Amino acid sequence: MKRNSAMAAASSDPTHEVSKGETITAWIVSGLISSDFPGVAAPAEDRVNYRFINGFVDVGDLPCRKAFWAEMVGRAIAPESAWPAAHLNLPGSNRRVEFTSFWHVPTHVRRWLKGTFRSEAPRRLKLRLRTCGGVRIWVNGVEQVRFEPFRRNVESVSDVTLDLRAGDNHILLHSEDLAERDTIWFFELELLDEAPLTVVLPVPLDRHEVARLAALARDVRPSRDVFIMEALEIVFDAAPGNELPVAVEVYSHGHDRAVLARAEATLGAAETRLVIPETLGIPDGYHGVRLMIGSGAGTVTRVIDAAFLSTLSPGVTAATIAERKRAALAFSARHGAERIGRVLAMVASGSDDCATIERIIAATLNSIDRREDCSDFVMVPLLWLARAYGRDLPQETIERIRTSVLNYRYWVDEPGNDVMWFWSENHVLCFHVSQLLAGELLPDAVFEASGRTGREQATLATARLARWFDAVEAHGLAEWNSAAYYPIDFIGLLALEHWAEPELAERARGQLDLIFEMMALHTLGGVPAGSQGRAYDKELRAGPLTELAPFAAVAFGEGWLNGGVASLPMFCCSDYIPPAQLARLARLEPGRAVEARYAQGLDAAKLILFKNEAAQLSTVVDHKTGSKGHQQHVMDMRLSGHPMARLWVNHPGEDDPWGTQRPSYWAGSGILPRVAQHRDLALMILDTKDHRNGWTHAYLGRDGFDEIVLDEGWLIVRSGAGFAALHATNGLTMVTQGATAGREIRSEGQRCGWIAAVGCGDGDAFDGFRKRILAAKVAFDTGRLLLSIAPPDRPEVRLAHDGVFSIGGRPLAFDHRQPKPEITFDSAGPASGADPLFYS
Repeated sequence: MKRNSAMAAASSDPTHEVSKGETITAWIVSGLISSDFPGVAAPAEDRVNYRFINGFVDVGDLPCRKAFWAEMVGRAIAPESAWPAAHLNLPGSNRRVEFTSFWHVPTHVRRWLKGTFRSEAPRRLKLRLRTCGGVRIWVNGVEQVRFEPFRRNVESVSDVTLDLRAGDNHILLHSEDLAERDTIWFFELELLDEAPLTVVLPVPLDRHEVARLAALARDVRPSRDVFIMEALEIVFDAAPGNELPVAVEVYSHGHDRAVLARAEATLGAAETRLVIPETLGIPDGYHGVRLMIGSGAGTVTRVIDAAFLSTLSPGVTAATIAERKRAALAFSARHGAERIGRVLAMVASGSDDCATIERIIAATLNSIDRREDCSDFVMVPLLWLARAYGRDLPQETIERIRTSVLNYRYWVDEPGNDVMWFWSENHVLCFHVSQLLAGELLPDAVFEASGRTGREQATLATARLARWFDAVEAHGLAEWNSAAYYPIDFIGLLALEHWAEPELAERARGQLDLIFEMMALHTLGGVPAGSQGRAYDKELRAGPLTELAPFAAVAFGEGWLNGGVASLPMFCCSDYIPPAQLARLARLEPGRAVEARYAQGLDAAKLILFKNEAAQLSTVVDHKTGSKGHQQHVMDMRLSGHPMARLWVNHPGEDDPWGTQRPSYWAGSGILPRVAQHRDLALMILDTKDHRNGWTHAYLGRDGFDEIVLDEGWLIVRSGAGFAALHATNGLTMVTQGATAGREIRSEGQRCGWIAAVGCGDGDAFDGFRKRILAAKVAFDTGRLLLSIAPPDRPEVRLAHDGVFSIGGRPLAFDHRQPKPEITFDSAGPASGADPLFYS
């Protein structure tokens, strides 16, 4: 009787069955346990060769990781199981149990997890363990697995075996790592056995409640692409069946992760929508939304994002750039993020809010004194502030700035035990500019880390900056068109243009002119867009809310201001003015269309842009075809009728639509495609056979479109006067449920061809565009990976995965390998050549 009672009780436990090839993701998770772990300060090997690439750079092992290996590998760890549960990790869209995040200083991070594996008989459970970090596993109190590679952001794999007894086996897992800035931290337990595994969660919930929680967390999403002076509304696919508490925290994606709103709400038993009034009036931005669904041990946590914007239309801007600079400076002073750039704007605008100024300066100096990663980004505007407005600051503040400047570490040859990143093109620039400006500010003082005088620091920085300019002038920028990193490049370049001696200032001015030219080409309706060398979801899904958008508003007279102050106040305080003719590229007059070609980066990313008054199509062609991607955004379509009217195609690099991997679900590509473009038509071939995600998809900024049509295998959309069309040779299916409902269009299959086209005009023109699209003949040979399209009254366009691109049988080579864009078609110019394929 006791045995039958025990079996009956067990049958009511919440369980989840894992089959071969699936992963075990059902766990109770502890809170984060963290502590600083700096190691012993030492100089690092200077591996900067000024040949910048897109992706992770092997920089060797920093002092903190050497100390971590010495102290942590193999140490005794006593199993702990009495810790309070922080949340449940339930089966969802991520195969991994993931704790990836960002830590600005070296930090030892760890978590405990527990669960129960049920087995009808004793068995040897075979699993494949993948991890970034280290993992230990106890079964019924006995340690059975110890896998501690601790390789920074590099996945390690080991096949492991767990000995299970008949009945319930109590599993305790310890996951830890050393966090060094952007830290990929996860583990993945894949079942290798043919026999499935039953996983039990020891929580006071029945299996149906657990399943509902898992579905709620997996499928939740914002109801809109952007909330225009509205409260956040989140949507679930199904009602919970009983009342459910939901805690909401909205936070900035900025450096400080400032909390903007908190709320406690209840999702009704029959409700699928939840409005959060506390979010009304929060600052414009693409913000994180942390949801804690449930209560007590039955709480699941889900992080999504949502965009908030004050106005749908670009603001009315002043006629002259001088007036626009003054207006933007005043806006930054009032509404800027809590960064030192806001202080620069406040002091330059004559603000008397001393409390805010002192608070931000104190936080900035704390970041610099701790040598936090990205502190070089705030050191430059701090030095600008001290040089330009030192007389307006209290003497005590100036002395604190002086102390922090002298104690900072300006390069890898100076001793340190931090995790500052010295190796990417934007950080290299900002560190060298910091060293130059600091040395010139305090020429006779001795700098603590290097032992050099300020004058020696400035001399060394000048030589290093010459090498940086030699590289980018020859090759262009690896982070081309990046809405995330152009504002960081501006930090260094604007400071040099304003403060450096004439030769360096002139070189900085040349780079600024070039970046603003690329911006002008890729800005439509006030939103900078286009293919990017490094992209994140927050830049792709919310163009007017990027830090780059206000630069377009100031420089070209159309766009949005927002709280981004990394470098905008420096632009507004400087005398630098972009070339006047660029405004005509940013805002094409009606009837004009242009195509531009150029190359960027050491890898010679070949960029093509086609743009008319209301639509643009941008690609990077033949870029590392077939390789694993990073953050390259290879194809982008933007229409002018709405700031969120955007489409793109990529191969997802991870499973979770709200994930943060590089590449992620939407930003970057798991496997890079072969792409070609001629004017308003682009072709893309994806072969994803070497990747677990054997499908591709398109993002649809749904709220931005006035018309959406799925017809004969084509997606055809209109926003205002702009049109776009997408076709996938494996067919298109609109996702109607889950986190991407209404905004994702999938095409199943490892090998697929995609075709994109844009156009513009009135209603009759849209009808004509649609008819021409549907009349085009598309063919795809999956064996030879050969894609072709024959538009009406136009020669056939053909692309092969091996690289041959032809029009009417004539190969079309990419011959524009210089960093400066070349206009290769202009409908307003003489001898413009053939009309675009679909453009009317």
